[in-house]
Amino acid sequence: MAKQNIYDNETFFEDFREKRSREVNFNDCLETPILTAMLPDLTGKTVLDVGCGMGQHAKQYADLGASSVTGIDISEKMLEHARTHFSAPNITYRKLAMEDLGTLHEPFDVITSSLAFDYAEDFTALMADLYGLLKPGGTLVYSMSHPMATAWDGAYDRYTRAETGERLYANVRNYAKEGLRKVKWVVEDYEVYHRTFATIVNAMISAGFLIEECRESCALEELLAAHPDVFGGTVHRPDFVFFRCRRL
Repeated sequence: MAKQNIYDNETFFEDFREKRSREVNFNDCLETPILTAMLPDLTGKTVLDVGCGMGQHAKQYADLGASSVTGIDISEKMLEHARTHFSAPNITYRKLAMEDLGTLHEPFDVITSSLAFDYAEDFTALMADLYGLLKPGGTLVYSMSHPMATAWDGAYDRYTRAETGERLYANVRNYAKEGLRKVKWVVEDYEVYHRTFATIVNAMISAGFLIEECRESCALEELLAAHPDVFGGTVHRPDFVFFRCRRL
């Protein structure tokens, strides 16, 4: 299977780091609050963070009382940033692609992932690997790009706009055609895998998960009012989808 490592591209990494450093960004304002609210109590739990990136979530989980946090990522640049800025005695960062999760042997109480599963070519195999790494009764909580967001191939604007620039509605194309999509986002040929909502749900079911909760992102009214230029499109389609699942 293909293993994408776009975050070791210097141009992409620096752009991502600059965006994350802004006070107002999609990760901190939209994604993290929902993901955090869906977590179980982490006190004394062993946690695996898949696609840990810069380490913000791993440090958050350590601060929430996890006994240990293992953060894995394929990107050396991301891991270097995580070790430098978001380290703790109970956090271990490892270079490991999500396609190689089967090389891990220790079971975990909780597995999390923030916006990393868009890069997985075989989502069904990924869900099976995650199920196998959880202890009985363990919890998987993750976010990924919403299928309505990945149903965009870069050949046209994401939104149809009025002459004033106001977003009138979101453009969706070839939703039913699953697979690799290459678009221009910061760099040429940025790659994500588009799959339908049904495919995502059925992959979790086939792995054996009990789906306990699903949420979709939408900016709160006060956030929309304060930053319409940033979050104005969230009323037309969700950017992210979130699931909490349990191993029986």
